[in-house]
Amino acid sequence: MSAEFAPPSSATLPLHVLSEAALEGWLADQPKPVQAWVDASGFAGGLGQALVVPGAEGTPVMALAGYGNDAARRRGRFHLAAAVARLPAGEYRIESGLPKDQAANEALGWLLAGYRFDRYRDQTPLAARLVAPEGIDADQIAALATGEMLTRDLINTPASDMGPPDLEAAARKLAEQHGARIEVTTGDALLENNLPMIHTVGRAADRAPRLIDMAWGDTGPKLTLVGKGVCFDTGGLNLKPGASMALMKKDMGGAAAVLGLAHMIMATGMAVQLRVLIPAVENSVSGNAFRPGDILTSRKGLTVEINNTDAEGRLVLADALALADEDKPDQIISMATLTGAARVAVGPDLAPYYCDDADFVAALENAAAGSADPVWRMPFHDAYEALIEPGIADLDNAPKGGFAGSITAALFLRRFVTDSKYAHFDIYGWQPADAPARPKGGTGQGTRALYAALPALLKL
Repeated sequence: MSAEFAPPSSATLPLHVLSEAALEGWLADQPKPVQAWVDASGFAGGLGQALVVPGAEGTPVMALAGYGNDAARRRGRFHLAAAVARLPAGEYRIESGLPKDQAANEALGWLLAGYRFDRYRDQTPLAARLVAPEGIDADQIAALATGEMLTRDLINTPASDMGPPDLEAAARKLAEQHGARIEVTTGDALLENNLPMIHTVGRAADRAPRLIDMAWGDTGPKLTLVGKGVCFDTGGLNLKPGASMALMKKDMGGAAAVLGLAHMIMATGMAVQLRVLIPAVENSVSGNAFRPGDILTSRKGLTVEINNTDAEGRLVLADALALADEDKPDQIISMATLTGAARVAVGPDLAPYYCDDADFVAALENAAAGSADPVWRMPFHDAYEALIEPGIADLDNAPKGGFAGSITAALFLRRFVTDSKYAHFDIYGWQPADAPARPKGGTGQGTRALYAALPALLKL
């Protein structure tokens, strides 16, 4: 779905955004009937509160939305969106009370609150529509929201309808929308094109593995996004238990994230040469599935001992990263739902990332703070390099012991990028419970922060 602001019109209802501290002063300037109505309604400016105020003839003349207090706002984001669902149908314009430095994020949150995953069941649309507040870049905000909605749709779609061919179709649709170029290498052609680990991981499935390669833009710095596209992960021969397999439709969350970010970049015409690489596979079980103890030779020539077939995401990413690195772009960024260890470390709300480039870190941290898109830096800890070196091969895909699982996975991936600047995001891609502007289900992480950081990072 796409996100849109309501067009300005004389029929829009003024909306006053009121914190708990600001309510008393605002009420003092209102007519007595308004004061009485607000008091009788119990509106106190709390987060999530909304109230329509009628005029003398009983028709609405304004609406109020609670903005809480500093302590409540520190514990969340998209605060205005908490009240949106409680507003009746209509079009609203922000009349007062919204801090100027929060207007863009709160407008984005309003648009994101309108997201509905309605592929399999009719969903009630959001009744309240927002006219873009003055001073924001409405087109950019709509592009960010639409990119996020694309990510959510892709993750929420079950593997029955989002296998490697379907992920390819989604990429082709996006490419066609923006005039991008796209090439796809499928099945045994992966072997012919020296992408052996993508082929190995995906060969056991009845839907062939593939590498999706999309390119857009002819001038500017080169940016390559690599997204893990494991459309379903059984764990392979190291089969996951049922509880661990239940959410594995989201194991292509990295691919969904980079496609959402790609939309943001292309829709706003960012002056970059963009490349998107997605290894799209299913990690299935059949007679030709790869086995624990196998040793694979990667595109880069590094050999990998397989100690767990459930650590497959880093294998398909490795070939894609090696391919990306051969082009020597100015920046490579990988995004993947890679390890449970990352979730244990930071939980579902933070997007942990790895990067040793001080300029990248500074640009991302500054951008994340203003994008309502929190990230957390994790270390490429060189002392753990020995953990991914099994002796019998160059690399181990699943070091024993269980310590530092996200770090060792990131170190593994770093071995395949030797000529380019590199950052890796180990995201969760799932909102476990409803929150303002973020319903339970698939979600983007790190993409808006990256979008905001790219101009400084790439010196655009």
